[in-house]
Amino acid sequence: MTKLSININKFALVRNSRGSDNPNLIEISKKCIDYGAHGITAHPRPDERHIKLSDLEPLNAFIQKNFDKNIEFNIEGYPSENFCKIVKNIKPNQVTLVPDPPEALTSSFGWDCSKNKEFLQNVVKNFQDNNIRVSLFINPSIQTLENLSDILPDRVELYTFEYAKNFNINTEMAIKNYLHVTNFLKQLCPSIELNAGHDLNLQNLNYILKNIPSIKEVSIGHALVCDTFEYGLKETIKKYLSVIKL
Repeated sequence: MTKLSININKFALVRNSRGSDNPNLIEISKKCIDYGAHGITAHPRPDERHIKLSDLEPLNAFIQKNFDKNIEFNIEGYPSENFCKIVKNIKPNQVTLVPDPPEALTSSFGWDCSKNKEFLQNVVKNFQDNNIRVSLFINPSIQTLENLSDILPDRVELYTFEYAKNFNINTEMAIKNYLHVTNFLKQLCPSIELNAGHDLNLQNLNYILKNIPSIKEVSIGHALVCDTFEYGLKETIKKYLSVIKL
């Protein structure tokens, strides 16, 4: 079954808006896991407008101490020298590398593996040598995946913005490129596993999982937080898990 990792960035954004510790991210993470989530994702930005770098170690320690190995902590971010140093010291279960520039509002494109081959090779190997699983954020385009077999991350995360944008217009068109990429990866790099994330929600999640059942993990934050306003956190997570299990 595909695992649900909850991105807690928006909870952190609410916390930071009052300069306090409410909501407390440890308590939020505990509730998410108690309600059935399989993991927690955190994506610190350079301006620390939501997740702060100082949040990462306590979150990782809490998860590792209080839950079994099936509950995972995933840190996302651009692999700057400082980011890499912090992540290697923390040793989360997974690091997801995104090519965001510092001013980015949100993740908006995947890696070009041709232009960044040597850089990514070094970064990926360094994390793997420290026993951290590495996932690369990728576009739904095989043109950007040349040299992926040389970089050889453990996983790639499908950037699902285009899928979500086109889902209510034409579902077959929406998923077409993702199927091409999935088939390409099976032939080029059969050892690389799949994650997916960005704008997945209760309406579009099941369709992509039905068509790409090899997806190991989905990372969902913004839509889940929005749904929490209507249904509450416990019921929202229950709804997402039900969709995943369909």
